[in-house]
Amino acid sequence: MEHSALVANIARLKKSVGKLSTSPATLRDALLLRIADGLERDAVALFEANHADLDEAGKAGEKVPLLKRLKFDDDKLLATCEGVRQVSRLSDPINTVTQRRMLDDGLLLEQVTFPIGVIGMIFEARPDALVQIVSLCLKSGNGIILKGGKEALRTNRALVASIRRSCADSQLGSDWLVLLESHADVDEMLGMDKDIDLLIPRGSNAFVRYVMEHTRIPVLGHADGICAMYVDQAADLDMAVACAVDSKIQYPAACNALETLLVHSAVAPIFLPLVAQAMKRNGVTIKGDERVRASIDCVAAMEDDFFTEFLALTLAVKVVDSYEEAVEHIAIHGSHHTDAIITDDVATAQRFLREVDSADVFWNCSTRFSDGFRFGLGAEVGISTAKIHARGPVGLAGLMSSKWLLRGQGQTVAQYTGPHGKKFLHRELSTDGISLAGSFEE
Repeated sequence: MEHSALVANIARLKKSVGKLSTSPATLRDALLLRIADGLERDAVALFEANHADLDEAGKAGEKVPLLKRLKFDDDKLLATCEGVRQVSRLSDPINTVTQRRMLDDGLLLEQVTFPIGVIGMIFEARPDALVQIVSLCLKSGNGIILKGGKEALRTNRALVASIRRSCADSQLGSDWLVLLESHADVDEMLGMDKDIDLLIPRGSNAFVRYVMEHTRIPVLGHADGICAMYVDQAADLDMAVACAVDSKIQYPAACNALETLLVHSAVAPIFLPLVAQAMKRNGVTIKGDERVRASIDCVAAMEDDFFTEFLALTLAVKVVDSYEEAVEHIAIHGSHHTDAIITDDVATAQRFLREVDSADVFWNCSTRFSDGFRFGLGAEVGISTAKIHARGPVGLAGLMSSKWLLRGQGQTVAQYTGPHGKKFLHRELSTDGISLAGSFEE
């Protein structure tokens, strides 16, 4: 996009955001439903664009994980539209009162949620992610600048065209949405710290670091998903096999897919042949340490394999002698994304939930549950491994900031200053059922 066109688009976006952030929830929800209907209406055009992207990516020799993320078929469309409709049913995140405090008689303070503003999103070649991001930004009243992977260019264009058609007759229009298409656009976006309030890059650690090092805009990082599962000595082994297989093969190209399996030595001789057989049936290559190879026939694992996000039908497996060794391995080799324990020992499970420092920590279930839709968030803009602002699947709450509202009756700070000054009440008030409208009545 030419510089002048980009500047003009961003200017229109910023103007549109003011209207979006103060619009009634009913207007935003109705537009979300129209967008979902429109995507279904335009299915043929979307699939044609996606087939062209897939053909070109295949000819370019792109790897299977990218091709799986890139594919946008009937199943993806169905799940995507259901996600948009689920977002429309969620509570309005704007102007929710999170704190109420009576500083003094007639001096009421409230903290309310408010949109971040303008969000820049750089994401992989995954068309369904574009729709998730757009739906969450529309619902939360944020403007969005999108840059998807170049491999999905035609599909992304078709998706945005469909969304714009659905917005054409709405009071909100579609100026709050801008699609970028080139690397040059991204470099220019990184320098727009006066116009963009938050950047959300999705990709490798190296890519996220690049973004952080080349911008002054705050960055919410979504990096590698080196997810581990620990099979404890007190595990139900049939459950462990089922959860490990689902975590690995249900969608191996996802960031919440299982990459490392840790097995307690007490159950390794029985469990490893069971899980190896199940993984082999599903085409999974196991890379095992020396103790794993004593129980099953597999490829030798190198140390680097336990630092690797395979995003494919490959699994690193290690035998450990204790719970503590498993947790230490996760702390050293993991990416703080999603880690799980399989055990019937409640005390051990509770320790794991407390002690593992990851965005999502699970007990007796698949790591693939780490997802905004499955969490009931409607969708997600990504899974944050950061600790500041938002962590885990980032839904509506992660796209909100806040502001303080203070209503008085002529009070001055001088009245509360000095040895004879008035004392603050600082009386906490309930926020249950309170919305911004009419909230100053007390």
